[in-house]
Amino acid sequence: MTDYFHRLGLPRRFAVDAADLERAYLARSRAVHPDYHLAGSSADLNASLDLSAALNEAYNNLRDPFLRAEHLLGLMGGPSAAEQKQMPPAFLAEMLDAREELEAARGSPTKTEQLEQAFGSRLAVLLDDVAAAFVRLEPVAADSPDRVNLLARIRGLLNAARYIRGLIRDLNAE
Repeated sequence: MTDYFHRLGLPRRFAVDAADLERAYLARSRAVHPDYHLAGSSADLNASLDLSAALNEAYNNLRDPFLRAEHLLGLMGGPSAAEQKQMPPAFLAEMLDAREELEAARGSPTKTEQLEQAFGSRLAVLLDDVAAAFVRLEPVAADSPDRVNLLARIRGLLNAARYIRGLIRDLNAE
């Protein structure tokens, strides 16, 4: 698996300072930018294009907290969304209600804005919980059952966040 943190020279952790991320991206992208390789061989230019695209991919994934958490969980050997799909029935019922609210709000800018704020707040809380779980994970030994449980907890939180992100996307697709 590609390590976006390594690609940008950043420590592998969920908490990433936005300014540090920006600085790392800009410094590395200057070095590989295709404009600096136009006079070189076509192989140099192609390599530069590939490296530039790889840096952009790393930057875009680490800039988004949800995508950063997904990536970090994968690097840590946590379960993928396909491996751990189950969600608590109460959460699924809540998402069904939220979907009905979303449909009822269509055409009403006030209701749509209220729902967007509510969904955004819910997503922020989930991502805060993800951040806290990653912090709790740092000192846990790789072979510890606690680590497996924390990785599964993070996966569950990310699955819930995926639902909320879908609601926000569908709300904005109107």
